[in-house]
Amino acid sequence: MKNTNTFPVLHPASSISDMLKNGSTKIKSAKGIHIKDEFGHTLIDGIAGLWCANLGHGREEIADSMANAVRNLDYFHTFGGFSNDDQDRLGTRLTDMSPEGLDHVFFGSSGSDANDTLLKIVWYYNNVLGRPQKKKIISRWGAYHGTSISTASLTGLKGFHKRFDLPIDRILHTDCPHYYRFAQKGESESEFAARLLSNLDELIQAQDPNTIAAFIGEPLMGAGGVVPPPKGYWHGVQKICKQYDILLIADEVVCGFGRTGRDFGSQTFGIVPDMMATAKAITAGVFPFSAAFLSKEIWGILRDASEEYGNFAHGYTYSGHPVGAAVANTVLDIYERENLAANAKNIGAYLMASLSEELHEHPNVGEIRGAGLVCAVQLVENKEGPIFYDPSKKLPAKIANEAYKRGLIIRPLPSVGALAFSPPLVINKSEVDEMIEIFVSALNAILPLA
Repeated sequence: MKNTNTFPVLHPASSISDMLKNGSTKIKSAKGIHIKDEFGHTLIDGIAGLWCANLGHGREEIADSMANAVRNLDYFHTFGGFSNDDQDRLGTRLTDMSPEGLDHVFFGSSGSDANDTLLKIVWYYNNVLGRPQKKKIISRWGAYHGTSISTASLTGLKGFHKRFDLPIDRILHTDCPHYYRFAQKGESESEFAARLLSNLDELIQAQDPNTIAAFIGEPLMGAGGVVPPPKGYWHGVQKICKQYDILLIADEVVCGFGRTGRDFGSQTFGIVPDMMATAKAITAGVFPFSAAFLSKEIWGILRDASEEYGNFAHGYTYSGHPVGAAVANTVLDIYERENLAANAKNIGAYLMASLSEELHEHPNVGEIRGAGLVCAVQLVENKEGPIFYDPSKKLPAKIANEAYKRGLIIRPLPSVGALAFSPPLVINKSEVDEMIEIFVSALNAILPLA
């Protein structure tokens, strides 16, 4: 079925040996919530590309916007004070809609470079303030923050560290906040959060608070399992950060732009960050683009430092790309006009309720979790305990492959033994029903009911 030629391209997050054995899968076209592969097989895109195609596929309005932008100003850099109209308009719109206090933005091309930019600024900021020892960053096990050297270090999935000499020093990890997996017997959700917060405080004390610069977290963990925070968790994290003068970075690369039912996951979960990373849905996946946000206080330090140090010596060839900025402005127009954050909240609730109704008696489904239009189905060998499957069984991948054959793309999360749904925010109830019907049939084909 697949193309098994030799591969000149080194594919991301792919096994070279598996590809040489089984070939690749070419996607040929996409429209609405569906994609079509090289064999004419039509599938529901149940993961919105890679958590990013929030508007579905093939929007003529976006194509026209991109074409017009290319005809008008196909490219010019933004170094040395150069700008363009679409970048300026986008910057104003983003800071107006962002969580409280985030008044400045830096543009790049990916979530990895947005988080990397924020780390560099954190280190620069503390050097300017005369605190060269305050450089360590705390992330969480199970987190995903990118694959560059620094951001793969932040990522708390050990497969991204193995054989890469990662994580680098300055990066620390604390507990994964997944209540279902890591709560002690008889421990309430609030007690679980309190224990994790106590562990975080102890880590900071052991390392010396004067060496801790920032805490980074996804409002809701994405690739590490689609894990919403336990009750009281983010309130407690923010209290600890304020106590020790630690900057709080919200990684909104997955959660941003309506996915959790608000413009940003920080708003959904009551987070007021000092810095924030976005990408993916900012252009609905159509153009590589990212936005890293700073508080006015941090920006003020950078402004004052420029008097002594000159240029802000950071940037990318494609920072503020005029075509990408034009696409982002058009995407924001559609989000606003179609009220897609509200649709994500409403249809997401329907998706979660429907999955729960279909699967609550399935012996191998332990938890259905999420927020807005992102959720996960947790597989368990036994609900008592619970007892999780051995990862070597590769059950999420097997179920995802079976779903593909039946017309649905979902994302296996092997590190936690779960399957993720994050369909385009334009999906409707009848399409959700179809998606669930396919998924349940694939699940029962691999893990049949007794």
